Amino acid sequence: MSEDQTMSAEEFQNQYLNDESQNFENEVEYDLETGLLAEQGEFANLHAELEEAREQLVSIRDFIRFSVTQLRNYDVVVAQGTTDEFAEASAIVLHSLALDWSANEQILDCRLTTSEKQVVLDLLEERIAERKPLSYLINLSYFCDLPFYVDERVLIPRSPIAELIRQQFYPYFEVSELAKPLKIGMNEQTASFYDHGLDVKQLSQPERILDLCTGSGCIAIALATRFVDALVDAVDIDKGALEVAMVNVDHHDLGHQVNVIESDLFAKIPTENQYELIVTNPPYVDAAIMADLPPEFLYEPEHALAAGQDGLDLVHRILFEAPDYLSPEGLLICEVGDSEWALKQAYPEIQFDWLKFAHGGHGVFAITYDELVTNRQLFAAYVQLLDSIQ
Repeated sequence: MSEDQTMSAEEFQNQYLNDESQNFENEVEYDLETGLLAEQGEFANLHAELEEAREQLVSIRDFIRFSVTQLRNYDVVVAQGTTDEFAEASAIVLHSLALDWSANEQILDCRLTTSEKQVVLDLLEERIAERKPLSYLINLSYFCDLPFYVDERVLIPRSPIAELIRQQFYPYFEVSELAKPLKIGMNEQTASFYDHGLDVKQLSQPERILDLCTGSGCIAIALATRFVDALVDAVDIDKGALEVAMVNVDHHDLGHQVNVIESDLFAKIPTENQYELIVTNPPYVDAAIMADLPPEFLYEPEHALAAGQDGLDLVHRILFEAPDYLSPEGLLICEVGDSEWALKQAYPEIQFDWLKFAHGGHGVFAITYDELVTNRQLFAAYVQLLDSIQ
């Protein structure tokens, strides 16, 4: 999106308030130069199928079902924000109708007007034909139950760290009434806190929090809404990403609590800034996966995904530098995704605390200040190796 197309917080607020794949004999071909599907095979029938749907389908439920079928028929990759075709199809239909994405079941049998049908089908066709992620098409994504403006300058929010934020990192920190239990057992009448695997510390809630590699600012803003008395620094090296983050900070009216900083990791952060909690979701995709990404992921900024041969170029530096900015009783939470195996191979001597998630997710570890200091020489060796290569 060009500068003159940048959406302000007010414009985003107005928009927000008003607004398993199957295989087939003929494969869908994608043209990376034009950004469109080749007009052959199954795609040749898309316009006819959309016209048939416009004429024969009636209800919201009909169009959600039809959208699921089409997403699967054309091998659309659903993996950015949700991995569920039903959730994606529901978002396409309900957003087109300016309805809440979690609409009441009773509304699903309501009939669509001819013009409403066309709006739904236009968005569905664009999603299929361009392979552009839905969040970029509508400039909206949800994270930790909050809406965020997104465009191609930032990754689409999808981190399992949201679960930890909802529970205020229980039981490492004490929780307040804003903590949201996630687990309901068969014999429980009320929800309980999910055991993510954090050590029981019950420390006072953090007063200073750092979100490193903030991107859209979703993690920083979600942290601020759960830890309302904490100051949150949102750091990123990319100016475009920080512009998006500032739109979201403004939209959520958190300028008094969230400070947006342009910095290459810790470079411009004073060492006297001692954080009780550092959360980071840095680039961590390795070279092999980057070379084989589906078309949808090619819309996302490459520098926000790629992190060297093993996906750990930034993680090594974060582990080495973090003790200078973390309080003695602080906690570092870091997401490395599929590079979890590479991290274990790099540091076989270290028993990282790999966290569990109630709603899926992996590759997130927790490490304390003491563990970072104890293993600092190991981290330093990798940083020196990286410096010698670059």
